[in-house]
Amino acid sequence: QVQLVESGGGLVQAGGSLRLSCAASGRPISNYAMGWFRQAPGSERDFVAGIDWSGSTTNYADSVKGRFTVSRDNAKNTVYLQMNSLKPEDTAVYYCGTGSMYNRRRAYDAWGQGTQVTVSS
Repeated sequence: QVQLVESGGGLVQAGGSLRLSCAASGRPISNYAMGWFRQAPGSERDFVAGIDWSGSTTNYADSVKGRFTVSRDNAKNTVYLQMNSLKPEDTAVYYCGTGSMYNRRRAYDAWGQGTQVTVSS
């Protein structure tokens, strides 16, 4: 199985930017679709963005489209989430997962531990 570790979270002011990374080990990710989810306190884990195995197709939640960009570097076994124009509503723990690029949680078969993103107003 694949082990995933997210990093790059932190505290930023509204309007700022962060780039999250998801580093994989144990298996190459070149044949896996990947997705990003986020979970705020007391809320469900919601889909944010997904990317197919080659990086040629991406998928975004309406709430982040135009602000976030998902990409991947299979040679580095890493998936990225570039987050621009951040809003306080983006505050959450961000998780990456393998197995899908869409919003059905149960399609994903592995998750990282998450990285905290906090956006101040």
